[in-house]
Amino acid sequence: MIILKEQEGVQTLKLAINGCSATSIVLVDEETSLETEINCEFYISAYYMEINVVLDVKENKYYTVKVKNDTEVVYTGLAFCTNQDIVDYSINNNVYTENTTNNEFIIYE
Repeated sequence: MIILKEQEGVQTLKLAINGCSATSIVLVDEETSLETEINCEFYISAYYMEINVVLDVKENKYYTVKVKNDTEVVYTGLAFCTNQDIVDYSINNNVYTENTTNNEFIIYE
């Protein structure tokens, strides 16, 4: 899954696309099905294709990312937009969850 940030600057996406070129990226909002096609430059870096692009994304939303070479779709993936640090990411961010149990056990020593 691709992790995006809600920011105004350039984001760098690294995608594993085998041996092909690309001309544009299409971002599809999963809630509204609104498609946005963005022409950008693609760079080959080791085993990845790097894309430096400015994206208009909103936090806590899912997007489908399609990379196209003219009219042919050469990559499709799912992206999630969050401003949390990836290392500390929790789906329950700022929500208290209490673990309760009714385990009754006896320890014999």
